[in-house]
Amino acid sequence: MHALVLYAHPEPTSLTASLAHQIAEGFVGAGATAEVADIAGEGFDPRYTEADFGVLRGLSPVPDDVRREQERVERADALVLVHPVYWWSMPSLMKGWLDRVLTFGWAFGTEEATVLADREVHLVRLGGNSPETYDKHGYREAMRAGVEHGIFEFAGKGKPVASSHLLHSSAEDTQAQVEQTVASVVAQATSAREALLVS
Repeated sequence: MHALVLYAHPEPTSLTASLAHQIAEGFVGAGATAEVADIAGEGFDPRYTEADFGVLRGLSPVPDDVRREQERVERADALVLVHPVYWWSMPSLMKGWLDRVLTFGWAFGTEEATVLADREVHLVRLGGNSPETYDKHGYREAMRAGVEHGIFEFAGKGKPVASSHLLHSSAEDTQAQVEQTVASVVAQATSAREALLVS
């Protein structure tokens, strides 16, 4: 199997970047292949432009930079998104990637648009507050409704995300959380792929 591990963080030495690379290494260690997509370092433009509206309206072809990202997704059996939590959501770079790459007719809107329904999606978020803060204010549920349901279940034709993880930097043992998350994502993705191949 092949995994695309996509992350959004401007610092290449960030915990987000490290976690993305550790997840990719975990896939390789499990006998799979993995590609890491550093969309900040690669300079992906998240701005939704007139050209993107043209794609939505069926008036123009998909821009080359978007098509390259779609091809990355098409090569993958599992898509893993890793990002810090900004304002109880994702960074604008990650949201812009989703806005531009998940195009009408490819990711949603037609019977043939099954790219997310055909792949396992795993979400890994890094938060700066305690679990109690997220629970007290309903942030965890807000992210589940807005991102997991509003984007991935919608585009995935009702298929839920395969796994969703939220690491808390205020916890005492961050490294233990990282190791547990890496193991969980890799195990869930590889076992799901094996089950699909057997059925």
